[in-house]
Amino acid sequence: MFLNNYETIYILRPDVTDEKNLSLVNFYKTLIKENGGQSILVQHRGRRHLSYNITNYYDGIYVQMNYQGNGQLVKILEKSMRFNNNIVRYLTIKYRSLNYLSIY
Repeated sequence: MFLNNYETIYILRPDVTDEKNLSLVNFYKTLIKENGGQSILVQHRGRRHLSYNITNYYDGIYVQMNYQGNGQLVKILEKSMRFNNNIVRYLTIKYRSLNYLSIY
């Protein structure tokens, strides 16, 4: 089965504790693994000022996850993030394989 490369960045509310942040990261890592994801890399980007006000928050805690999976995995992951009250925003992008880039 061919797996695509994805990057998901989500922004947590600024009042989320470090313990809650780590438990969310572990939850999403296990969710990705259980649904066939591989090569999971999580980077904590820290607290940053938002460009505009999102639901009365001016700061947010950024977390970046890179992984390999399929489109169904992304659907499950984003649905879980949509119903999580601690996540203000999320975005998933699909990377092209490097083999295709060397042709052009």
